[in-house]
Amino acid sequence: MYVSRVETREIELSGGRIRYHEEGDGPPVLFVHGLLVHSGLWRDVVPGVARAGFRCVAPDWPMGAHTIPVPDADLSPPGVAAMIAEFCERTDLDDVTVVANDTGGAITQILMANHPERIGRVVLTPSDSFEHFLPPMFNYLTTLARVPCAVDVLAAALRPRVFHRLPMTFGWLSKRPVDATPFLTPSRDPAVRADLRRFLTGLHRRHTLAAVDGLRRFPKPVLLAWASEDRLFPMSLAHRLADVLPDATVVEVDDSYTFVPLDRPERLTELVVDFARARTSS
Repeated sequence: MYVSRVETREIELSGGRIRYHEEGDGPPVLFVHGLLVHSGLWRDVVPGVARAGFRCVAPDWPMGAHTIPVPDADLSPPGVAAMIAEFCERTDLDDVTVVANDTGGAITQILMANHPERIGRVVLTPSDSFEHFLPPMFNYLTTLARVPCAVDVLAAALRPRVFHRLPMTFGWLSKRPVDATPFLTPSRDPAVRADLRRFLTGLHRRHTLAAVDGLRRFPKPVLLAWASEDRLFPMSLAHRLADVLPDATVVEVDDSYTFVPLDRPERLTELVVDFARARTSS
């Protein structure tokens, strides 16, 4: 009988220290969250994937909700992708299934284009892609990041729960109400806010557009588990990615917005397990 055992660890990478959570044994599955959330995004997915016989690794990537500042890290999108590649090497993740969401999906596309060596297969849930980096509704974040003290004000303004359901915060990311307070708590640290500011100022569609040529050459299988009701990342983006990738399958996930791991965790767990099992056994 499977007994859940989550281990929290830290690793020193060339750009700084990363905290990650690991559960299960077997073929590795690496989770990549997006902007202003941390590994807690996967809290209802990891246990089921681990129970199915996989080693699940869920780091807190430095995208604004991390707890360990990384002041010396390159937090441009290619820099974070290189950090993920280094993490895979240092933690011996080979032939790994990468599962990504939102901004993390864009970073994963850059990883696929620039550092494909250790990737065995990829599951992309609704993510920034092509010219949608960030989605139009959230472009204000990159502008604010260039204004002195604006990120500090934004972090403070986001903390009250009454604002979490606004479309321009978390309202269009999750179909069901979600308490975003745990995600926003690290932003009380000025050093974390400084990391967030650097990350935001580096976001630009040129990075996702530049990755397209590499995606055309990416030979590994990709599952596009996309939310059919997503208001920020429409199904058309999934089909455009499928047209670019040599081996891609699109699956529509109903009754969900962008945060499929929170809206439909059981369905995503099923999709990840079936996809990883089929591909690792072939």
